[in-house]
Amino acid sequence: MTAVSIRQDSGDDDDKKQASVPPKGPYVALGDSYTSGPEIPPQTGDPAGCYRSSRNYPAVVAQELGLKPTDFRDVSCSGATITDLTTPQSTGSGTNPAQLSALAATTRLVTLGIGGNDVGFSSMITKCIATGTLFKLADRLADVTDRAPCKERYTSGDGDQVTQRIRATGNRLSRALTEIERSAPKARIYVVGYPAILPIKGTHCGRDLPLAPGDITFLRQKQQELNSMLAENARAAGATYVDTFTPSVGHDACSPADTRWIEPLRPSSPAAVIHPNERGERGMAIAVMNTLKN
Repeated sequence: MTAVSIRQDSGDDDDKKQASVPPKGPYVALGDSYTSGPEIPPQTGDPAGCYRSSRNYPAVVAQELGLKPTDFRDVSCSGATITDLTTPQSTGSGTNPAQLSALAATTRLVTLGIGGNDVGFSSMITKCIATGTLFKLADRLADVTDRAPCKERYTSGDGDQVTQRIRATGNRLSRALTEIERSAPKARIYVVGYPAILPIKGTHCGRDLPLAPGDITFLRQKQQELNSMLAENARAAGATYVDTFTPSVGHDACSPADTRWIEPLRPSSPAAVIHPNERGERGMAIAVMNTLKN
């Protein structure tokens, strides 16, 4: 990553409003597995069950800002939901304290990447892959190519279940942003969106992600809907939204192994399935840094 030239922060209260001068810390990173970077080596931090990488985007941002170790805290945790911002989170190996407990009156920078687990996006993709595998078998026997069986599952009955979850998550996020502002009143707050998991065009991923063509479109639309909700709530709370989707277009899980940011079912780089690899975390860090400077 290209080094970023940053002027020394004055430390005055007015710094919060000077968006062109990234704060020098203290910096607290909050979030879920897209922030923590599970299986990207080296894994570090406590508890081990949070699966934090020392090469995730918060660590890269802290390095680019030239922060001292004492001015950077990464409390992100794999599997975190918005509830885990205010209550301890049990993991398979230890308990992560409530993430907002890391905030203080002295905190000057906060990044927050969360919401996907509240919506159940990862489990939804897993179910859609299982459905897609059966679909592709059936598609060899009958002409059902245009169907979207997973979409049908989530939109039948009482309306669009995913949209309903996204709206409910938005309400929780709004309250969480209020709590962050209360806990760190002098901090600049950045809500970090999710990078593109699926191709922006096309409806085929082959064996990387065996999804029905119509479901690729459906999941892509729902991810963009999730990101739109994050952006809207960030603006409403006076925070800043970081768009990681746009720079990640063309680097999705169906892209070539040497360009992708997100790993597919069979990762070619160290990373959790359907999660950012080190390239993706660095790309997200660049998006954060570019937003900090604007």
